[in-house]
Amino acid sequence: MKFALDPFTILFTTTLTCAVLAVAMYSVHLSFRREVAGVGQWAYGLVAMVCAGTLFMMRGALPDFIALPGANACLMCGIGLSMVGTRRFYGEPPGWAIFHAAWILELAAILWWLLVEPNFPHRAAAFSFLVSIFYIDQLRLAWRHRTTHFTSWFFGILLAAQSLNTFSRGVAALFMADQDAASLMRNSALANVYLALANFMALLMTVAFLMLATRKLQKILEQRSTHDPLTNVLNRRGFLQSFNRVRARQQRVDSPLSLMAIDLDLFKAINDQHGHAQGDKVLVHVAAVIMRTARQSDYVARFGGEEFAVLLPDTTLPHAQQLAQRIQALLRESQQPGLPPCTVSIGIAGQQAPGESLDSLLSRADAALYRAKANGRNCAEVAAPASLAA
Repeated sequence: MKFALDPFTILFTTTLTCAVLAVAMYSVHLSFRREVAGVGQWAYGLVAMVCAGTLFMMRGALPDFIALPGANACLMCGIGLSMVGTRRFYGEPPGWAIFHAAWILELAAILWWLLVEPNFPHRAAAFSFLVSIFYIDQLRLAWRHRTTHFTSWFFGILLAAQSLNTFSRGVAALFMADQDAASLMRNSALANVYLALANFMALLMTVAFLMLATRKLQKILEQRSTHDPLTNVLNRRGFLQSFNRVRARQQRVDSPLSLMAIDLDLFKAINDQHGHAQGDKVLVHVAAVIMRTARQSDYVARFGGEEFAVLLPDTTLPHAQQLAQRIQALLRESQQPGLPPCTVSIGIAGQQAPGESLDSLLSRADAALYRAKANGRNCAEVAAPASLAA
């Protein structure tokens, strides 16, 4: 039994699929527009492709001088909007100048070689070469922002294949002996293969971009679950996860571990006198100072209110004391205009055995912190050794 696809079937299937994907993309855009940029432009691009497919299928019901320029302009805008969306997704300028220049040039070429000097090969080549600009630009972005994850490479490979496919069609339209063979609406094997491949690749690229957006959103949600939204340092859950990773490494390599408990002095008075908005700014400032002082291997967390904790792998107690003094000195030196002055009290505890728990370390660091508060604040105290490591 012989199976064949005709252009109308390919266009109808693609148009229907684009409509479904547009709804999915727009739903993601409405729910996460602040977290993941560019999804909205991809959704609008898919709507434009639906319009293009509808106009192509209406040839015969509509005159060619309406259906063809309208369909090509919609298709060009749809692919161009995907380029804008990809640029925004990667945090780059949207490239509206490229977008408008390409679709205006394409529309002018279609109208000229359709109405003034009818020439299908030139129309096909102009469209193919101009739309290749959008695909190649996205390929450049995918390469620049590539990661080792499968979705990044999948998206890039699809863009490379589509760029080659589209550019090849432009070359074929200009140099093939049978120049009508590149017509998408001609029911020929070459036209059907190109049309099926181009549409299938476009749909796959949409799925690949949606996978990229989903992965980015997943990373954002994971960060939200482990980070404090105000100061962007770790929260208690993220701190516990970090401690477990450090302790697992310590089981292989015996190394010192210290922990600092940090508390802002008289923070309630700052809130009462200057307001909670200013208090939040003070917290952000203190977190930034701690992060600036800490090493890349250290873990800084906010435990709620005005209390912070810093986990210091491979750090002895004397080194931890030096770090505490640098934090207090930097707070004095980096006072920001408009912010009330603040100081911190710090308690320091060193892990006594690789099996000592985080609760035990925190308890001893907190005891040292309370002693620092009792000794006049704005100082650091070292915890006494525990009688029994938990």
